[in-house]
Amino acid sequence: MTGFIELMPFTYHVLILMVVLVIKATVSHFVAHEPLRFFQFYCLQLGNKVNNSTTANQQQSIAGLLALLVTLLPIVIILWLFADFVAVDYLWQGLLLYFALGSLNLGQVNKALAQTLVAKQTYLAKQTLKPWLLRSTEQLSLVGLSKAAIEMQLLRCVQQVYVVSFVFIVFGPLAALSYRLILEMHYCWNTKLAQFKHFGFFSQLFIQLIQWLPSRLMALLILLSSLGQDISLSWRLTRGHFFKLNSNFVISVHAFSLAVRLGGVAMYQEEKLRKIAFNDLAKQPEPQDIIKATGKVNFACYSSLFILVLLAISWQLVQVK
Repeated sequence: MTGFIELMPFTYHVLILMVVLVIKATVSHFVAHEPLRFFQFYCLQLGNKVNNSTTANQQQSIAGLLALLVTLLPIVIILWLFADFVAVDYLWQGLLLYFALGSLNLGQVNKALAQTLVAKQTYLAKQTLKPWLLRSTEQLSLVGLSKAAIEMQLLRCVQQVYVVSFVFIVFGPLAALSYRLILEMHYCWNTKLAQFKHFGFFSQLFIQLIQWLPSRLMALLILLSSLGQDISLSWRLTRGHFFKLNSNFVISVHAFSLAVRLGGVAMYQEEKLRKIAFNDLAKQPEPQDIIKATGKVNFACYSSLFILVLLAISWQLVQVK
């Protein structure tokens, strides 16, 4: 097995990724669980303890960077050293990847949400969506809930599945888990929350840098899913966001592919945050657009897996020759 890893690491990683995705999807279908829940709790407590919003902005940013490094480096070093004592390497890599990957049942969550919205069960829809959002859901209308559900699924899939898989394939399981831990710190110290506006600067910056390339790849696949529409027009209207270090490009592409309006005003801790609106002249999203959005996201993910498998097979054949 060691020789196999040395000869074909790319094929090896693709195989592990496929197996872990199947296992994770199966488990998520029957049991809703979050392996990093205790880490999330730790990050929240650390942020509340270390962050002092009365100090200078630069001091808050430095405190956030130190909190990130003090949290991440010991975990990475311990896991790196422990890997030398693991006899079955593929099980260890699969376990790290399993912890790094996010939920794979967001399609089911949004399908249930769309059904409750069609049935006009707004309160139930708000409670269903609340655990998945940073923004407040109490004041969201049917349109607001539909928009939030579409954006939530897209961003979580990009950040917790697509980017994790990309980092795993290119850099390995420890890098994938390290990215996911930084992502959880970014969630807990999100700069959209007033108290973490400066404290969460570096965790947000690192995430934006890491996810820039893979998020663009997924956005382009979503754009390709719109065959039959004017793809060139969508590209011209969204390319201004391509080189920005944020999620605007992938959200804008998603908005144009669905022909709906996304983005705009959102409430965070009872404070209104005015964000950029995408495809501003289109109609507001409806419950059926949630299902359509799931299809777009699934197309991008399955297409990427298909391409990976083809590349792995080609690599294997080249090595054999």
